[in-house]
Amino acid sequence: MFKGFYILVIGSVLVGLGINLYFVPHHFLDGGMIGIGLIFHYWFGFKPGLTIILLSIPLYCLAFIKDRPLFYNSIHGLWLSSFMIDFFHRWKDLHILPPLLSAFIGGAFVGIGIGLMLRADSATGGTDLLAQLIGKSSGFNVGKLIFVIDSVVLLIGWSIIGLESFLYSLFAISTVGFFTTILTHHKDSDGYSFH
Repeated sequence: MFKGFYILVIGSVLVGLGINLYFVPHHFLDGGMIGIGLIFHYWFGFKPGLTIILLSIPLYCLAFIKDRPLFYNSIHGLWLSSFMIDFFHRWKDLHILPPLLSAFIGGAFVGIGIGLMLRADSATGGTDLLAQLIGKSSGFNVGKLIFVIDSVVLLIGWSIIGLESFLYSLFAISTVGFFTTILTHHKDSDGYSFH
């Protein structure tokens, strides 16, 4: 139990650092609810972690009704990762790297962080939680649903961050997916998500 909690903390710290040190300085996006939180941050100046929590509340209410184990497995990951995203925001201007390097390192941090959280049977929740609920009730492939949701988030964000940051974001998200896949390849068949 304690080992799983420590892995969850480390994963959340990596997500928080990856987002703030490498994504935010260049206005990069991630997919899913983290991406939505970043869109609200870039557009309105809202705290991304707090935005993620607020927008996830209806999804968690639905999960509590429809799938209690999924709710309990994801809720602590949501709170901890969102807290870390806002906690490390003060470091966003600490040392700004070139965009391509930031996209790769940030993607690696976020991908490894999410992978560790999934290995601890948790997740950042949000839109992935929605995809899992839809997948379980409809039989649709969860990975494909996540891809569709992430694509919609990116397309919405394109007009806010511009083409250059959008292209770097695609590379960053691919890096996230690569590192998450490495850490969770043995769990893919169980329906675990990447974001």
